[in-house]
Amino acid sequence: MQQFEVIPLNHPIDAEITVPGSKSITNRAMLIAAIAQGRSVIEGALLSDDTRYMAAALRTLGFIVEIDEGARRITVGGQGGMMPARGAELDVGGAGTVMRFLIAMLTLGEGRFRLDGNQRMRQRPIGPLLDAMERLGARIYSERDNNCPPVIVDASRSRFNGGEVSIDARMSSQYASAMLMPAPLWPQGIKLKVIGDTARPFIDMTLRVMESWGAQSSVEGDQITVPGGQWYRAQRYYVEPDASSASYFAAAAALVGGRMRIAGLARNSAQGDTAFLGVLERMGAQVTWLEDGIEVVGNGNLSGVDVAMNAMPDMVATLAAIAPFASSPTKITGVGFIRHHESDRLRALASELGRLGANVRETQDGLEIEPSEIHGAAIDTYDDHRIAMAFAIAGLKLPGVMINHPDCVTKTFPDFFERLVSLG
Repeated sequence: MQQFEVIPLNHPIDAEITVPGSKSITNRAMLIAAIAQGRSVIEGALLSDDTRYMAAALRTLGFIVEIDEGARRITVGGQGGMMPARGAELDVGGAGTVMRFLIAMLTLGEGRFRLDGNQRMRQRPIGPLLDAMERLGARIYSERDNNCPPVIVDASRSRFNGGEVSIDARMSSQYASAMLMPAPLWPQGIKLKVIGDTARPFIDMTLRVMESWGAQSSVEGDQITVPGGQWYRAQRYYVEPDASSASYFAAAAALVGGRMRIAGLARNSAQGDTAFLGVLERMGAQVTWLEDGIEVVGNGNLSGVDVAMNAMPDMVATLAAIAPFASSPTKITGVGFIRHHESDRLRALASELGRLGANVRETQDGLEIEPSEIHGAAIDTYDDHRIAMAFAIAGLKLPGVMINHPDCVTKTFPDFFERLVSLG
């Protein structure tokens, strides 16, 4: 599909929706299941491009990974910290979590491993992770010596032990998460000093998932300690609904007006993106936590907000797309690092908001968006799922919005547009 026309709603929303499982949690669970002892079953898993790349990479490494599409279930045969393949060529496409998570996990193996991805992946910096791993003694390097993929992991000489190191996680929390997940199986574990508060919500998610599988850790300020000599236990694990995916439908209720119930999300969710619901409340929506989900009620009138979004960077596109409809300015700060995501998101958002006629200013670390008289337009998506989904929500209120190359949403939410149409 080359283009999708969003049909505006001519009535308030009154809907209940179930969103897919969390991508972040699904990929963490698959990796941990592979290095756990025995056969694990992951229920409610997200089946999308990113998680399929993880499954394919694990299969290439010799693990048994079975996917039940209808049941949204993934079964993984864990090898107790052993790597069946001695060397491999791994293609991760555009899946940043897969690239980063596998780099550290491959230190458990023996042989030479090469990780590569698509053209955008080859532009995405990974230097802080490579640097931290090298300081611990791992032979890991950028093939082109530019701190970007392809990456070589040479585990052919000696066993990797772990140890004490710092990591700059200001550009991506995934650098730290990548080092934490295999750490229980490293002889010395890890004492990791994390530089940058951007990383904390996602690192906390990683530690919670690790704990669910039996690994202990402790946190004191910016230092995380994971003792070595531990094991992950195989189990049946249930993946939370994806809070990032839920944000689009919560924003729809706030923007268009009406009532949206999103099943499965819990107040004690491990996902930091649930904080976006608080942003919607500041804009004028009512958010109620239910026993089995959330309810968002809006009246179609929004106020602008001034918000640092470094702890929920995937929500920037959602807020930016609805900000021109607000009655006062919106200022987004603290997210300069999202220029290195699937697209340069700040540049892309500023460009496409301008295409709609919005008054927007791109800053070094964010966006400033004024209330604007906007009009429909064809939106370029930059092969970025979040750009596509965010502007589709704007199209529920603004006539004439067309989404170019909408298939990019298969990265995390394959049936997003079918769910959108179901709103009426």
